[in-house]
Amino acid sequence: QVQLVESGGGSVQAGGSLKLSCAASGSRYIFKCERGWYRQAPGKERELVSFISSDGTTNYVDSVKGRFTISQDNAKNILYLQMNSLKTEDTAVYYCAADLAWYSNTDYGCGPRGQLRPTYWGQGTQVTVSS
Repeated sequence: QVQLVESGGGSVQAGGSLKLSCAASGSRYIFKCERGWYRQAPGKERELVSFISSDGTTNYVDSVKGRFTISQDNAKNILYLQMNSLKTEDTAVYYCAADLAWYSNTDYGCGPRGQLRPTYWGQGTQVTVSS
């Protein structure tokens, strides 16, 4: 059974940094398709922050470009989100998400390429940025 578990959230002052981690288990293919990070602030809709396409291309919402960096440790099956120069408007619950349409012990399949339509979600980690 595939599981995504986030960590690294917390409280920080504006201008500070945090690094979120998302550890995957259950399939070695979980981070082979589109995978990334969403966030949801109180009273707002969930927003896609950043994702890695299946071809390795990184994508960011305009509001975090130049401040956030998404990366991956293939050996450890961990997805990261390095967040620098944090702003109060970055306060939200951050969710790790991944697409993996199907998988077996030896093969896997992805959903539509070039866009993140999650099959799996983490439980979320709170990020609070104070002024």
